[in-house]
Amino acid sequence: MPNLFSSAPAAHAFDDAVAVLRAVGEPTRLRLIALVAETELTVTDMVDILGQSQPRISRHLKLLLEAGLVERVKEGSWAFFRAAGEGAGGLAVTTLVALVDPADPILAIDRERLAEVRAKRAAEAQAFFGRHAADWDRLRALHVPEERVEAAVREALTGRPVRALLDLGTGTGRMLELFAPEIERGLGIDASPEMLSLARAALDRAGIRHCSVRTGDIYALGLPRDAYDAVIIHQVLHFLDDGARAIREAARVLRPGGRLVVVDFAPHEQEFLREAQAHRRLGFGREVVEGWMEAAGLDLCRFQNLAPEGRGSGKLTVSIWVGRDPRIITDAPALPEAEAVEVA
Repeated sequence: MPNLFSSAPAAHAFDDAVAVLRAVGEPTRLRLIALVAETELTVTDMVDILGQSQPRISRHLKLLLEAGLVERVKEGSWAFFRAAGEGAGGLAVTTLVALVDPADPILAIDRERLAEVRAKRAAEAQAFFGRHAADWDRLRALHVPEERVEAAVREALTGRPVRALLDLGTGTGRMLELFAPEIERGLGIDASPEMLSLARAALDRAGIRHCSVRTGDIYALGLPRDAYDAVIIHQVLHFLDDGARAIREAARVLRPGGRLVVVDFAPHEQEFLREAQAHRRLGFGREVVEGWMEAAGLDLCRFQNLAPEGRGSGKLTVSIWVGRDPRIITDAPALPEAEAVEVA
């Protein structure tokens, strides 16, 4: 059984451990801990699940926040709450959840109501897809299948463990879902509440608990330096007015030896994408993104083009750039020098 008073570096000091035990020493707060350990929830979600008033739920959350057991993430006019995922707070949550029998009748009812909340999320996500399916299908028809792109992204991150992954412009959360089996934690950032709803529904559906998403500014992430082994910017740069700035911010949060993977279109002439899907840039030449990476202090270690089948008029080529933080980790294997790969 996990030990709340472990001597591991993440353990609480004695007084803090007492504060944690006081915070969870109440039935509703323990139920809340069990719920947010499953998924991110709003206060409204918790009111629906527990059948208690909003002020009461908010008071309980305040105590859990102060004890470091729960984190609050603002998203527009909404706020999502999730269990602490790292450090002493994360250790305490893991311990507390393990102490309670998952078959307990009270928790079983809570999980049934949580399933209803998740079903509602999934329905809203499906409705959003339905409204935009025609535009996305038209774009997908212009380039190589996503399976080939995903396989290339996975290949780009081989050779070194990725424990912490950051996905910028996460959209539906697909990159988090793709790498979830291999990473310890993942975070997706997006500016669109609608897309974050899709991502949360996808992560819920896949049962992925160690990855989360939040709203954020790709130019000012508010994340510490040296925090991630890998950062992915997948089909995002063409929406931005300052791609260089986004790459600088992504490079800032990379750990020594960490890698930045950028996936976007090669230069093209599909003007309809400016109006239909708000593309600011019609693709990028190799030298453009490579220059941005170099200016951000990264070494280009891989470049790859995925050309569409048939090479017909209007088809789009997907390009993949991989930049590496040049700071040295002595026990990490060396990656190959820059290589250009053209895939027909």
